[in-house]
Amino acid sequence: MKSLFIISIVSFLCFFPYSKTVLSSTPQKETLVYKKDTEKTFITHQLWHELLQKYVSKNGNVNYKGFNANKQKLQEYITILAQNTPNASWSKEEKLAYWINAYNALTIDLITRNYPVKSIKDIKKPWGQRLWKLGDKMYNLDEIEHQILRKMNEPRIHFAIVCASYSCPKLQNTAFTAQNIETQLTIATKEFLTDINRNEISKNSIKISKIFDWFSKDFTKKGTLIDFLNQYSEIKIAPNAKKQYKDYNWALNE
Repeated sequence: MKSLFIISIVSFLCFFPYSKTVLSSTPQKETLVYKKDTEKTFITHQLWHELLQKYVSKNGNVNYKGFNANKQKLQEYITILAQNTPNASWSKEEKLAYWINAYNALTIDLITRNYPVKSIKDIKKPWGQRLWKLGDKMYNLDEIEHQILRKMNEPRIHFAIVCASYSCPKLQNTAFTAQNIETQLTIATKEFLTDINRNEISKNSIKISKIFDWFSKDFTKKGTLIDFLNQYSEIKIAPNAKKQYKDYNWALNE
């Protein structure tokens, strides 16, 4: 009987070739950072996602001390970005996810390089310093925002990239991905508009973030600013609503 049992088990394992993998106790090598096929590289941004989950709250508060204590992982992710820059074969969604995540990761890196600081504005030329080599080119935050992301004709990027300040949109604690970017940008926009600390919206009066003033051209390419807001606001705003802009608080978002 015992011999028959052993023979049965051996036959089962031979018939199901994946059983060896299932039963193996050997840890599987991490393969989620980036994938390559014969045509191009796909970055999953998994490492950045893990860092965000660990050091950014659901409300967008950033634990810069935690990031500082784990600089190696942040630098590992930036190295992945540097070695896998977008090219012509990438889709718009892949490029958006790459550059949004890059902007946010590099902003965190800038703060940790200078931490402790009370504001990003305490750093000399925070958006102008070319500190990061991605591919064969040195970049600063200004170039990524104004020369790359804003030229992709997607105004919702302004609610996804975060300048490490209280009045900025909250830093999402999930990485942006090509597969989910449309939903993620919509959620980020709606969350920003419903945040009463950053926008106050009623039918006949709005007191909104200066982001809508600074980048007004981005929000009015397909209509008025009110038209744009009404796509994502829970409250229907009247076309002739009174408009004001809130003061911008540059205190660190921690």
